[in-house]
Amino acid sequence: MSRWYRENIMKRIFVYMVIICIAVTGLAGCGKKGAGEKAETIPVRVMKVEPMDLSVALEYVGTVKGEEEAIIYPKVPGKILEKVKQEMSAVKKGEPILYIDRDEVGLKFEKAPVESPIEGIVSKIYVDIGTNVTPQTPVAHVAKIDRAEIHMEIPEKYLPKLKLGQAATVTVDAYPGKTFTGTITQISNLVDTQTRAAPIEITIDNKDLLLQSGMFAKTRIVIEEHKEALGVMREALIGKEPDVYLYVIESDKAFLRKVKTGVRQGSHYEVLEGLKKDDNVVIMGQQRLRDGSSVTVETENNSTK
Repeated sequence: MSRWYRENIMKRIFVYMVIICIAVTGLAGCGKKGAGEKAETIPVRVMKVEPMDLSVALEYVGTVKGEEEAIIYPKVPGKILEKVKQEMSAVKKGEPILYIDRDEVGLKFEKAPVESPIEGIVSKIYVDIGTNVTPQTPVAHVAKIDRAEIHMEIPEKYLPKLKLGQAATVTVDAYPGKTFTGTITQISNLVDTQTRAAPIEITIDNKDLLLQSGMFAKTRIVIEEHKEALGVMREALIGKEPDVYLYVIESDKAFLRKVKTGVRQGSHYEVLEGLKKDDNVVIMGQQRLRDGSSVTVETENNSTK
């Protein structure tokens, strides 16, 4: 290989190295920053740590039922002749809901009543006038609904935290934004060996009859309360237990701090160790931070959801 060729190769390598150096450092050169250059200041959003009430709750779904319910069957076969009651009508025990025409060729019968076995509300009539029915045909549903019940199953590990008379809140899709309050009225002592859960019953005063049998219900039962806890938003936390960290702002600098978390409610976590009241913690922008980074701060209001 000639001397000229080697020199030409070396010049090309040098040029390529200069180009790469410029690209990587953004035209700032390959060396370190000059002594007079100012360190980058990173914008962050923070929240102030304040005491708040946090709770642990069981949230399950169930179906609304009446305190008493009955599906009604006719005692005799025939054709529906008359509807005495309409859906959502009040009915007393023994009062007729429908009448059946039992007329057969060559025979004459009095119309036969279909009576309610309980007092309540006619929640559903399954047949129309002219429908042929037999004693096996369900014709109506009656529910005593002035006290509504919700039945559900709770995992066995939570049963020791429940007691009779304990409050529960209930919401239904039919009334967005409205909350009903009930109490636990039954806790089964029999745990299903397959699901490892036991049934409980929640009873709700329903004198205004807003809750109807068959509605889908969402329930919430508070089993643990932490008053005046120090809480932070989920966005502030980095990692997972036992290695959870966050950034605390002091004198316009961000410092990484290890914390221990407790209960969670919505978007907030309780912090048991590592924080104190009025600390400012970073909730946005921590991806660019290092321990001791200079920051500019924007404050976020702190509230539980």
